[in-house]
Amino acid sequence: MIFKGITKRWILNTLSVILAIIVLIVVTLIISISYLFRSQIESDLHTASNELSVVFSGFRADSASEFASASRDYIENFDKKEQMGVMVLNASGKVVLTSTGFIPSEDEKMDDFEEAKKAPEGYAFWNGKLLSGERAMSETRLVKDEHGSVIGGLRYIVSMEPAQSRVIFFSTIVILVGLGVIAMVVVPGLSFIRSIVKPIQRLSEAAAQIAQGDFSASERIEHKYDDEIGDLCDAVSDMAKDLQTTEQMKNDFISRVSHELRTPLTAIKGWAETMQLSESETGNLDRATFDRGMGVIIKESSRLTGIVEELLDFGRIQSGRMVLTKEKIDILAEFDETVYMLKERAVEEGIHLLYDDTDVVLPPVYGDRNRLRQVFLNILDNALKYTPKGGVVAAQVLYNRREPDVIKIVVTDSGCGIPAEDLPRVKEKFYKANQAVGGSGIGLAVADEIMNMHNGKLDIESGEGVGTTVTLTFPTYKEGEENAQPETVKL
Repeated sequence: MIFKGITKRWILNTLSVILAIIVLIVVTLIISISYLFRSQIESDLHTASNELSVVFSGFRADSASEFASASRDYIENFDKKEQMGVMVLNASGKVVLTSTGFIPSEDEKMDDFEEAKKAPEGYAFWNGKLLSGERAMSETRLVKDEHGSVIGGLRYIVSMEPAQSRVIFFSTIVILVGLGVIAMVVVPGLSFIRSIVKPIQRLSEAAAQIAQGDFSASERIEHKYDDEIGDLCDAVSDMAKDLQTTEQMKNDFISRVSHELRTPLTAIKGWAETMQLSESETGNLDRATFDRGMGVIIKESSRLTGIVEELLDFGRIQSGRMVLTKEKIDILAEFDETVYMLKERAVEEGIHLLYDDTDVVLPPVYGDRNRLRQVFLNILDNALKYTPKGGVVAAQVLYNRREPDVIKIVVTDSGCGIPAEDLPRVKEKFYKANQAVGGSGIGLAVADEIMNMHNGKLDIESGEGVGTTVTLTFPTYKEGEENAQPETVKL
């Protein structure tokens, strides 16, 4: 299995360090155990050899026979025969007596005797293999007379095989414990990593499917844990649902725009063909047909131009290329003109358009007159569009000297209203609450963005079956504002 990603990083950065520490501890314990056993054997040998300072003290140079007799007595009374063997060496280092009764081969090297002769303390250790292959440890201590001459020595020897077996036994236990600790780290660690990696892999696969347009992939995302992974699963699911909703809204928007564009084009083409056919059949186009046809063509062309301009503005806002040309303007005059433009339409549709003009002289507003007029047209157009025949659309400009920094324009209609569930989203791009009424669904989004660019606000209050109130809030002009920001602002 090839580890990669998070698993690989965990193995390299965390598990490798833990394993190194555990291995170091295990090796240290094994070395310590081996050292303790060896140290204990050396201590036992040295303790036994120290008895010679008492038993063989005061020998004279001519007391070799006395040394042999004392050595025999010492070996016979030696109480540690079960733990170690004792060899009696003469002055030349030859074994003359052993506690086992067997004299070792003359080929058996006893380097510790020669080293003891060189050592000022008179004793030396040896650790190695006997000719039989058995590992052993020994200590040889010299016996000297009163003049310091060597008259012999005793060699204490212990087999290392039992100690080696115990070292192996305890080392095996330590290794098994170390392996157990490693298993206790690795198994839960891999399980934990898998609990992270698997959901992320599924999220990655789901995200790839969502990117290809398969929004149903979000339904297959499992939410097993109430933690950051669970939150991520919820976030991806919510994102997929939002994308699906946006995609549906975009498709509906394209369908609506196509319909909105087709309607004026069909009318223009139809009346153009009608006028052409009448001319070709009679050779003379009567004035009434011409006036009616041209009126429809001009009206529908204006409508078509408005739709295209709205789409272009939306595209500029989306790409951040909307340009404002700001100046000091009379907001009341601009709104008056917009209301005047729509009065005839209100009469034709049987809607009462009420406008409460104010006598108060308003301070100027710093903004783009064409873009603000676009906002007024959009708000009033929506009010007329959603108000039935016989209904009322009321508009007024409000200015309170107690709040000299803002001017408000309020447009209220008695139309169908906006459902409560749709109200928070009506300013979103592509969103259209009432599909039965014509329109692209982006006009309000464009108007809201233009208001934001003027540091203003567009607020909507509505009740289904009651009507809608739109409030536009504009900041008044501040002295030197044109110097604080360029006259032409590119966003």
